[in-house]
Amino acid sequence: MIKNFKNIFTYIVTVFAVAMFFSCESNFKEVQKLNQKTFIPSGQADTINLVYTDSGKVKAILVSPKMIDYGTLENPYTEFPKGIKVTIFDDKDNKSYIDADYAVSYKKTNLIDLQGNVKIISYDNKVLETSQLYYDQKNEWFFTEKQFKYSDGQGGFLQGPGVDFSKDFTIFNMQKSNGEVNNID
Repeated sequence: MIKNFKNIFTYIVTVFAVAMFFSCESNFKEVQKLNQKTFIPSGQADTINLVYTDSGKVKAILVSPKMIDYGTLENPYTEFPKGIKVTIFDDKDNKSYIDADYAVSYKKTNLIDLQGNVKIISYDNKVLETSQLYYDQKNEWFFTEKQFKYSDGQGGFLQGPGVDFSKDFTIFNMQKSNGEVNNID
């Protein structure tokens, strides 16, 4: 009888331990869910047309079908998941254009990450195309490690991986590139 009691006791303890294991795993998953940080936007906008002015003069116009702001996070950012179209005005009111399928602006670093069919067209018909391009707002500097193609508006072009340049295309640094230059000023 004691032998049967030990078998029954072992069986009950085993069933109880298995039940505890599964119930603890379920509770553990619930605790994990509670500890996860969710990225809830602090604001959203559809069909935006943002005009940036300085001293009453228009400097840029940003148009996007959707903007999502995550401004309350530790590292705040603004996302443009459906792309952007930007018109930039220089001091002489010349217009340059930037298009991208997706963009993120990081507030702490002042970097903008442009992705997908990125295209810049300057007022004097210089064109740069790439799949991803960063813009350092503080230093007014563009850069990428991705493949790029640059056309100078006079039939010349450069292409290759990796480029960085000033916002007015006056300083242009390439890593490994090839192309054809028709006119050197």
